[in-house]
Amino acid sequence: MPVSRDNDPEPHSAGRADTTHQNDTSPQRAENPLASTNAKAPAEPVWITPGSAAFRRISIALFLAGYATFSLIYCVQPLLPELANHFAVGPAESSLALSLTTGFLAFAILLAGAVSEAAGRKQLMLVSMCVASILNLIAPFLSDWHAFLVVRALEGLILGGVPAVAMAYLAEEIDPKGLGMAMGIYISGTAIGGLSGRVVIGFLADLFGWHVALGAMGALGLVAALGFAFLLPASRNFVRRPGFQVRYHLRAWKGHLTHAGLPFVFLTGAFAMGCFVTVFNYVGFRLSDAPYGLSQGQIGLIFVVYLCGSVTSSIAGALSDKLGRGPVLVVGLLLAGAGVALTMLESLIGIIGGIVVLTSGFFVAHSIASGWVGRLANGAKGHASSLYLLAYYLGSSIMGSAGGWFWAHGGWNAVAGFAGMLLVGALLCGLYLWRLASQATQRVQGAVRAQAN
Repeated sequence: MPVSRDNDPEPHSAGRADTTHQNDTSPQRAENPLASTNAKAPAEPVWITPGSAAFRRISIALFLAGYATFSLIYCVQPLLPELANHFAVGPAESSLALSLTTGFLAFAILLAGAVSEAAGRKQLMLVSMCVASILNLIAPFLSDWHAFLVVRALEGLILGGVPAVAMAYLAEEIDPKGLGMAMGIYISGTAIGGLSGRVVIGFLADLFGWHVALGAMGALGLVAALGFAFLLPASRNFVRRPGFQVRYHLRAWKGHLTHAGLPFVFLTGAFAMGCFVTVFNYVGFRLSDAPYGLSQGQIGLIFVVYLCGSVTSSIAGALSDKLGRGPVLVVGLLLAGAGVALTMLESLIGIIGGIVVLTSGFFVAHSIASGWVGRLANGAKGHASSLYLLAYYLGSSIMGSAGGWFWAHGGWNAVAGFAGMLLVGALLCGLYLWRLASQATQRVQGAVRAQAN
C-alpha cells in the first residue's frame, strides 16, 4: 500500500492548495486582542505555516485550552471517596459527579460546532473556559449534593464549546502541511489536563483538603483562559453565519455522515476511546485485589502515563505530516493492541508496561483521527469536529460501561478481550481510510501526469 505525504480520501482542490504561498508569518492583528474574528476575511485561505510566530502562539493557546478543559472535567475523579463521605452518598452515586459532566459534554459538543458558526470560534472557546472555571470555583462552597451535581452537569454542557471548536479553528487556520503537528500539540494539552485533573488534585487534596483542591483547579482554569485570550490570533479564514439556521446545520451534519471517509474516522475515535476507557475503568479493580493489593493512591499514580500520551500525540502529528495519516494511524492502533495484550500478564510490571504502551498507542490514534476530520471536511468543519467528538465520548460512556459486564462475568481476560475487539473495529476502519486515501492520491498523480503529457 503506497504511502503518500498528503493521503486524504478527498484531497483539497488544487486552487485551494495553491494559496499556501500567500501565507504571512503571523496573522493580521485585530485592534482588540480578545477579538474572535478579523473584520475582513480573505477571498482565499491565508494559512499559518509551521515555524512561524503565529503558529507558536496558536500551539500554546490551544495547549492551554486542552489543559483547562480536561483538568476541569476529570478533577473530581480522585475525589469521589471524599465526595461520598462529605455528602453522605454511596460510591455509585458519587460517580455522578464525573459521569454527568462527560454525558452533558457529549451532548453539548454536537451543538457547539453549530453555535460557533454564528458566535465565532475564539469567542465561544474563551467564554466556555471562563464560565466552566468559575463554576468549578463555586462547587466547593455548595452544601447540597444535588446542587453540586447541577454545577458539574453545567460544566460539561459549557465545556462542549472547546473541543469541537478547537479542532475546527486549527483546520481553518493552519497550513494543511502542518495541521497534524498543531493538532498533536492540542491533544497533548488534553493529555496533560487529564493528568493534572486526576493526579495533581490528589496531592492538593492531601495537603489542603478537597475544597481547596477543587477551587484551585478552577483558578488554574481561569489563568489558562487568560493566556488563551491573549495568545490565540483572531480567525482569518472563518466566515460568520449570523443566527441559528436549522436547515443549514442539518444539511451540514448529513453531508458529513454521508461522506466517503468521515464516518469511518468517527468510528475509529469511538472504538479507540471505548477501548481506552474500558481498560482504565476496570484495571483499578484488578490491582486493588490480591495478589497486588494496591491502595487507591497508588492506583491513581497510574494516570502519570498520560505524559506518554502527551509526547506521542505530538510526535504522531509531526510524522503524519511527513508520512501520511493512514500508516501512522494503523501503527498507533497496533501499538494500543500490544498494550492491551501486555495487561493480561500476571506481573505488576507487565501490567503497568501494558498500560503505558496502550496509552501511547491510543493518543497516536486519537491525534491522527482528530486531525483527519478537519482535512476531510468540505466546509462546516465545526460540525464535522462535533460529530467526531460526539462519537468519541459516546464510545467512552457506552463501551466503557459495557466493559463492566465482561469484568463481572470473566474477569480481566474478558475485559482485555473486549478491549481488543474494539481495537479490531478501529483497525478495520483505519485500513479502509488508508486504502481510500491511497486511491485518491493515485488519481491525483495520474491527473498530474496526464496534464504533463
